[in-house]
Amino acid sequence: MPVENSVIDLSPGDVMIAAGLVLISGGISVALKLKMEKKLALASFRTVAQLLLIGFVLQKVFEISTLPALIPVVLFMLLTAAHTAVGRPARTYSGLGPLAFGTMAVTSLAVTVTATGLIIGVDPWFRPAYLIPLLGMVLGNTMNGVSLATDHFLETLSERRHEVEMELAMGATRWEAARRPISDSVRRGMIPIINSMMVVGVVSLPGMMTGQILAGTNPAVAVKYQIMIMFMIAAGASMGSMGMVLLSYRRLFNARHQLLFGRIKVKGK
Repeated sequence: MPVENSVIDLSPGDVMIAAGLVLISGGISVALKLKMEKKLALASFRTVAQLLLIGFVLQKVFEISTLPALIPVVLFMLLTAAHTAVGRPARTYSGLGPLAFGTMAVTSLAVTVTATGLIIGVDPWFRPAYLIPLLGMVLGNTMNGVSLATDHFLETLSERRHEVEMELAMGATRWEAARRPISDSVRRGMIPIINSMMVVGVVSLPGMMTGQILAGTNPAVAVKYQIMIMFMIAAGASMGSMGMVLLSYRRLFNARHQLLFGRIKVKGK
């Protein structure tokens, strides 16, 4: 049976019916007295508003399809991801935001441009229809990895402060004292993508693969794209986690092999 090449459009009424499914979550919150109804309503509203806005913006960017028109969109994505990544950890330090922005910008763009320019061979490499969706998927997962790794690193240094300082006092270098927290933190940042890779195609069908199939793409082609994307995400998450933890390590240990614990601040205090 031939694969159809058109997507069935959804009317506003169809979208409203889909929105009604959220009421199930609201009902669970009310029944169990979770008090999550307001947050759920706000999250639903933001989902609709943000997706409608980005749909309008991307339509204009796709029509222009030039690098200058693409730069503001990419910068906005990076700034939002960096802000979200540093907002989740319970602890912070001065300069964390710029470091997160730089780390995610370098890793996510490097992985995405490699895919569009080298693997797929898009001409030009910045064609928005390819670059924006791929960057969004890589950036979203890199953001999660950076956030988890940073949170674990700062938490570990805080809770094991005396152990780290004792090792330094006994002659250990800053790297020797921080090596285990660094390794554990990078591992924490990589766990979500590894879990996803273990069950992809068995427990879940990823969004892009599902979208391509619904759009009429041959499933074999959609599978190859999804394999590439999973590897892109794994690379972005691992490099982002490692880069952020190493930069934090350089920020919190000085050349005299001292832990600068005073730089770590608990949010809200």
